[in-house]
Amino acid sequence: MILRQRWSIRPRNPIRALYETDGTIFHGKRSSPELIVHVIACLAEGLGIRGTARVFEMDANTVLHWLMEAAEQLQAFSAYFLHDLHLKQVQLDELYTVLSAVRDGKMSEAQAIDHLSTSPRWVWTAIDPESKLMLNAQIGERSPTMAQAVLHQIAELLAPGWVPLFLSDGNPTYLPAIVRHFGYWVQPPRRQAKGPSPQPRWMPLPELLYAQVVKKMRRRRIVEVKRRVVIGTQAVVDQVLSAYGWLINTSSLNLSGFVAA
Repeated sequence: MILRQRWSIRPRNPIRALYETDGTIFHGKRSSPELIVHVIACLAEGLGIRGTARVFEMDANTVLHWLMEAAEQLQAFSAYFLHDLHLKQVQLDELYTVLSAVRDGKMSEAQAIDHLSTSPRWVWTAIDPESKLMLNAQIGERSPTMAQAVLHQIAELLAPGWVPLFLSDGNPTYLPAIVRHFGYWVQPPRRQAKGPSPQPRWMPLPELLYAQVVKKMRRRRIVEVKRRVVIGTQAVVDQVLSAYGWLINTSSLNLSGFVAA
């Protein structure tokens, strides 16, 4: 009798089972999606990592990791969907964070949790005050290099040729960064018949508008607020803001407890 051996044939590249949580913060976690959402919501409301951990009776390091994963998800979402934007205003400001140091291995989790409320680092932000859309959140020092990086990202998000009204605090690094990304070369006319031609100059675009809110602080309290137009005219800036009944300000970026990674 001839015996036939049965072989189980398996494909060399089996298709991995796909779950609806693939590619999300919920994938591979034992905790329920509802719990994760509630934890992130508490952090967004400014409760803090240790306070959130106490409320939900969980480890603070777990809360920290969930926050970092949520931030990465939001960055990926923004990079995919945000482009060709037609924004009338962009408000610029600087907030605080230390989460990038944890991700880069420069700071331990315990140090990050302790420093979030004591010695945070700068995170540069930009928002559309009309839709409350966060356009930028980059971590770094208050330097011209960071200002250039922020404006470069904003320029990439805007539709080609679109120039919004920019509003910021008195940080002096914004002006050269804005002009560099929203300017053009101008050839000055000759003043003399002989001699070399004058060098071209980089000038702000004619439609560019930029205004600042300068706050004077005394003992950690605001004692004076000055509003000034840096590029453009007061009449044109007021015309843009009058549609919403607004003044020159950056109040949309006063986000209590905001933390970015």
